[in-house]
Amino acid sequence: MQLLRRIGLILLWLAAPVVAFAAANKNDPYLLSLRGAGNIALVVASIVIVILLLRRGRWRTIAGKLLVMLWCLPPVLMSAAHLKFELRKNDVLGVSAAEARQLGPHFMVGYSSFPEVARLAGQGLIGGVYVTRHNIRGRTIEALRTEIAALQDIRRATGLPPLVVAADQEGGIVGHLSPPLTKVPALATLAGLAPDDQQAKAEEFGRIHGRELADLGVNLNLAPVLDLKPPARRNRLDFHTLIGQRAIATDPAVVSTIASAYVRGLERSGVGATLKHFPGIGRVRADTHHFSANLDTPVKELETTDWLPFRDVLSHSRSALMVGHVTLTAVDPDRAASHSKRVVEGILRETWGYQRVVMTDDLVMGAIYQNDVCKAVVEAINAGVDLLLVAYDGAQFYRVFACALDGARQGKLDAAMLRASAARLERGFPIEQARATSSAIRVVDRH
Repeated sequence: MQLLRRIGLILLWLAAPVVAFAAANKNDPYLLSLRGAGNIALVVASIVIVILLLRRGRWRTIAGKLLVMLWCLPPVLMSAAHLKFELRKNDVLGVSAAEARQLGPHFMVGYSSFPEVARLAGQGLIGGVYVTRHNIRGRTIEALRTEIAALQDIRRATGLPPLVVAADQEGGIVGHLSPPLTKVPALATLAGLAPDDQQAKAEEFGRIHGRELADLGVNLNLAPVLDLKPPARRNRLDFHTLIGQRAIATDPAVVSTIASAYVRGLERSGVGATLKHFPGIGRVRADTHHFSANLDTPVKELETTDWLPFRDVLSHSRSALMVGHVTLTAVDPDRAASHSKRVVEGILRETWGYQRVVMTDDLVMGAIYQNDVCKAVVEAINAGVDLLLVAYDGAQFYRVFACALDGARQGKLDAAMLRASAARLERGFPIEQARATSSAIRVVDRH
């Protein structure tokens, strides 16, 4: 029994700083699973342990006092973290109409709470929403369709432009709304077919995705993936990017053929496409969901290989372009491409002449979030990025928006870039045209 008590005390000493750290960082995206009931459980457990330690007389020794104090910390630290979050949230929700009009259109946010995102939409603090598996879990497709329509009704009632509503339906292992939407095979499964068959099947996949997404109210699909398939297995620690399973092929021509047909199917169904993840993550071994990553390939080599599908599909579509969080070391070794002016303005806007919508990959990913996220937000806007995506953990929107807000108030944002970006958002993603096309297709289908 004495041995068990000692083991118990050792475990309490070891667990106390871990629990305190979790409490102080309760709003970190890595601790998303602990929110709500998990946070309550941590506080209750801390209080119960303090009571048990006091009842057993641990307060009588110096070591015992220290242990009790350590277990008193989690509720205090969690309260402080919650207060900080609420103060930042209130600051964001309290912005002026002018600040909301200037910054809001540049943010796309994932959400769990409809009343919360409805408030953001109504105040013009966001320009788009991202729907994924937790928005459909345990619900009918009709419920999500009604919810999206309600958000658009709020926008109309407040005189704001329609929201960009995005989903992530690539096919294969990434189909976050499947089920209940149709589960389509990965585009990579078409790589071995004859070119005509590749195009026919890819366009069919695009039409399936487009028709179902448009019917739901989604007007932008975060697909297709244009990264070249890596020839070798990636890092064993790559649990989330999994580009080897998501990329279409190693041959740029095959990628272009299949992706172009898929985009054509999407657009003909009234849904926009998003080409990702420029400048390419097929050659990168680190997983940017968690770590910074470098793309060390010379630009001349990329232009004749990895970038060919991007330029080809962009040349004959209305696609948006997602920029990833890899660092293109030959162009800008000091920052990820997603917030590099040399990459976005220098390569995409000036060299390629691309003047449609550029968006970041999820800013909640570790390559950005675990570094200086405020610096990245300001630099992304000043680089000419149009949409900043906060997908995995929508609560981080308040932190990310606060970064932009502070940048604006301190005069760090490029007003000319913001105006040019606003113009691109207005003309670069023709939502009304997509909606009209989608409606026409559904009418034809019914007949």
